[in-house]
Amino acid sequence: MLPTSYELPAAIVLVLGGALACFAGYRLFRFVLAIYGFILGAMLASSLVAPSMTVWMVVAAIVGGLVGAVVLMFAYLVGIALVGAGLGALVAHLAAQYFGPGDPPPIVLIVLAVLGAIAAMLLQRYVIIVATAFGGAWTVIVGLFAATGDRRAVRAAAGGDVWIFYPMNPAPGQRWVPIVWILLGLIGTGVQLGTRARKRG
Repeated sequence: MLPTSYELPAAIVLVLGGALACFAGYRLFRFVLAIYGFILGAMLASSLVAPSMTVWMVVAAIVGGLVGAVVLMFAYLVGIALVGAGLGALVAHLAAQYFGPGDPPPIVLIVLAVLGAIAAMLLQRYVIIVATAFGGAWTVIVGLFAATGDRRAVRAAAGGDVWIFYPMNPAPGQRWVPIVWILLGLIGTGVQLGTRARKRG
């Protein structure tokens, strides 16, 4: 978690990167992988630095982000499998939050992640479109909550707990969030499929 003063710029990056993934994920898949690799690398690297060391935390986030971007961008097939696994894990977490409190059982999480990875390798084109559309939609939602001062994100930053990632359930008790996520994901999927159809025509 970056310092509070960097929360808004990070949220803007999440919103823009998520929108790009949602509506042009397949066409710009390597670039989308680089964006998500940067986000993941930045979060992991910044968590290794003490919260009081603001400058070093930002440096670690930038270096870790660049390393993560390069790794995912060049590890194309691995990236596809990771996207599928990530989508499976996301579905498991959202289902657990929607149908009951707490995290999903580990076996369910593992099974859905493995199934997502296998599906991504077998049906690369369509899985990439669906995964980037829905993954990008969720990134947009989380980024918007962070940009508007989501209390959980602010509290995590103020408490200096760098291990708290952006929440899988950014608005506890608000059951409209998964519905908006599904609608935005479906719109992104339709836009990407429509773009491919126009290119073929």
